[in-house]
Amino acid sequence: MNSEAICQESLIAARRRWLDRYRFSVRVSELGRVASVGDGIVWIEGLPTAAIDEVLKIEDGSRAMVFHLTEELVGAILLEETDQLAAGCLVSHSGQHLGIPVGDELLSRIVDPLGRPLDGLTAIECKNRREIDVLSPPIVERDFVKRPLYTGNKIIDTLIPIGKGQRQLIIGDNGLGKSSLVLDIVINQKGKQVRCVYVLIGQKRSSVMNTVETLKAAGTLEFTTIVVADAAALPGLQYLAPFAGTAIAEDWMRRGLDTLVIYDDLTTHADCYRELSLLLRRPPGREAYPADIFYLHSRLLERSTCLSAKMGGGSLTALPLVETKEGELASYIPTNLISITDGQIYFSEPLFSGGFLPAIDVTRSVSRIGGRAQDAGIRKEAGRMKLDYLRFLELEVFTRFGAKLEKSIERQIQRGRVLREILKQDQQAPLPIEFQMAWLVAFNSGLFDGAGLEEIPGDLEYLARRVAASTLTLSSPREEWVGAVKRWFSEKRERIGVGDEQKG
Repeated sequence: MNSEAICQESLIAARRRWLDRYRFSVRVSELGRVASVGDGIVWIEGLPTAAIDEVLKIEDGSRAMVFHLTEELVGAILLEETDQLAAGCLVSHSGQHLGIPVGDELLSRIVDPLGRPLDGLTAIECKNRREIDVLSPPIVERDFVKRPLYTGNKIIDTLIPIGKGQRQLIIGDNGLGKSSLVLDIVINQKGKQVRCVYVLIGQKRSSVMNTVETLKAAGTLEFTTIVVADAAALPGLQYLAPFAGTAIAEDWMRRGLDTLVIYDDLTTHADCYRELSLLLRRPPGREAYPADIFYLHSRLLERSTCLSAKMGGGSLTALPLVETKEGELASYIPTNLISITDGQIYFSEPLFSGGFLPAIDVTRSVSRIGGRAQDAGIRKEAGRMKLDYLRFLELEVFTRFGAKLEKSIERQIQRGRVLREILKQDQQAPLPIEFQMAWLVAFNSGLFDGAGLEEIPGDLEYLARRVAASTLTLSSPREEWVGAVKRWFSEKRERIGVGDEQKG
């Protein structure tokens, strides 16, 4: 008997078993009908048992998610829209909540909030899916934030440290370098076993491409997933983008991995949520935002945490970006996010205009829990540096009036100016934490004292080369660091002295 006959017999046997078990019964199903559609939303008549966040199927192939319920109509946001969608189309339940494919297959890929590829490569076949909007981990599953997340930025790693599992807000006016900073942070995770998810919300396609090309040129796409809902995407997808990115990162966190999620930015997300809410006739509140806008962002950011060792020990660090207008911190959305997060990094327009880059205002920036995660050596070296720097900024004001100052005050001001020059940093040039330790030791040992401001960049470049060639680590005793740094500076000055003699 050939294989075709065997296959036919098994098929007949399967059909016979199905017929034996089949019983006639009444099947009840609900069908609704599209009442109106437009601006990314759809109103549906019928479906009395529809539930919030349920995915609905429309007969033309479109999909929508229940967003608002009234006595007569169901308001839904469109997830997929075809040209055939119109009033009168039939709508049915799916019985499912919205999910997204998750797993390592998403690394180095660019996807939309539904998990569909946008990079023109092959289809993504993930083994697992995860609902995009779930409850945050309960307190019994969490652990203290106690491991540092190194950003490669001098100011942040020393004065405003971030820990794995922390929520650190990046805030400031448009065009001051917030996106450049987070790109540098992603680039600095190379080789550090941190999975990154970069969420782009409502941005122009050219901006999206610039971000993708920057990450690709830096070789960071291999550990990064980019979730994109650009300005041309449906409002519903822009609203869902940060939740989709968080779901992707949560899967890795639950597997014991360290993850970093960047939301660029939540101001656009809030505006999109306001637009959808007004279109669905929800009552407006302050600045026309719906009353639950605080809850929306808090439940999103509460999912960022550090899990206990019993739960795998993974972490999810969140870096949400928010835009201010004219530096106003007291506006609605920035105030909400400041109260939700564990600290903020504030970008200042005067500093940007004055050439201090990155334009991070140390006086308005704070990290409430990152200090606990900071390496002990770095914490000891940078212990009073922020306070001394703030005092220098206050004292510098007196120099503008030509006031005569004491020698001790002049020394403090000169030392503060040197520190300000040290803290400057170019874009796409993240620095290793060992270099941060080296310049801290050099500064505290007075090795920069007496140096002209124009000499600082050269000294730092020389110091970076020597650190890269050395075997010193953060666990090395301070005495070894001090001895090595003093030796390097001594050798540099001897070389300069020999050069000057030869010229003479």
